[in-house]
Amino acid sequence: MPADRKWVQKNLGFDPIATPPPRETFVVKRIADAAHKKTAKVTPEDFQREIIDFDSESTEGREFMAFSTATGLSRFTDIPWPRGLAPQTGPSPGNGKGPLPRADVLVVTWTVDEGHATSRVLTPGKDSHNDYVPYTHNYAVISKKMRNGCPAKELKRLGSFWTTRIGKKKVVVFKSDSHMSQDGPQLPNIDVWRQIIAEVQPTLVITTGTAGGIGKQVEVGDVIVSPIVRFDCLSKFKKQPFAQAHYSSKPARTTKFAAARTLFKANAGQLPKTNARAPKIFVVKPSQLSSSVVTTDFFGFDTSDNHFKLQGLGDVSEMGDAVLGLVAKDMRAKAPRWLAIRNVSDPQIKAEGTLKQQEQVAAQIYKGFGRWSTVCSAITCWASIVAEP
Repeated sequence: MPADRKWVQKNLGFDPIATPPPRETFVVKRIADAAHKKTAKVTPEDFQREIIDFDSESTEGREFMAFSTATGLSRFTDIPWPRGLAPQTGPSPGNGKGPLPRADVLVVTWTVDEGHATSRVLTPGKDSHNDYVPYTHNYAVISKKMRNGCPAKELKRLGSFWTTRIGKKKVVVFKSDSHMSQDGPQLPNIDVWRQIIAEVQPTLVITTGTAGGIGKQVEVGDVIVSPIVRFDCLSKFKKQPFAQAHYSSKPARTTKFAAARTLFKANAGQLPKTNARAPKIFVVKPSQLSSSVVTTDFFGFDTSDNHFKLQGLGDVSEMGDAVLGLVAKDMRAKAPRWLAIRNVSDPQIKAEGTLKQQEQVAAQIYKGFGRWSTVCSAITCWASIVAEP
């Protein structure tokens, strides 16, 4: 069923509209203003930035945990990996001023909390926020295309990274600070993708993290594994030739997905209480456009009245994966296989109250469960890597 204020009350312990979280729990001032004052002005970019920058291990995160019933990754239960297949975190990969190291697989994630959860699973002992190496190779050149105030410019880097080994495969895990939704109209995230793929020279690229579920069939913690992505650009990029384009790669290798679902159990207790079942993995075929990962250039999410017209376009919506598809298309025969592995961090939202209130509901659900749903997608990344020949 669609999530509403009662859903948040049951699963996070508060009504986000009647009793919004304290201002100290917000990263973006305008989002805090909007939560406490109906007339406050707020933009879609503000909601995007709140999700990108929210850090459950920061002061804001601790305040959010204190106010709500949400749990942090201190509650993480170690995963009982199959023998010989536990991720083995690599040594220091250098200073990040030069090219990324070569590897068999490149895994890219996006938000701060996605980084925390993905690194906990794939690079145990090294956290993406506190330990990963800042990646600044060609930052001076690429950042000229970025608008002032975007995350990459504020941090003066393109991302951060570490290496790991899973079975026989060497993996680079990259937390990007470049974002389609934040970098500006020149879309320098294309340059970042081209550069890191050229440096790592992987046979498989995975873009992974949180997404909004489309339709009533998905629950928080479900994972969509898709070799097909599509743009749904109705705002800043609507005049670009790729605005409604879609791209596909080769099918996912699924032989270890049953094992992945079993491994979900270790931390599934941190997912919403109202979930009616254990999290699933939905495998999309390259031809299933209506089940694709949908990349919007606006803060779009599915509502019960289909406000953003996302229903029928895909299984989940997010803000960047189709850029990888665009880059791979331009690479033609030189392109590696790629997958979008996205977890449902917030389900369909019930169309009640104003759209601004629905946005607040969606954002609070992400802040409550984004890291825990990401544990599921990170395990699915592990399964995809283990299945590689």
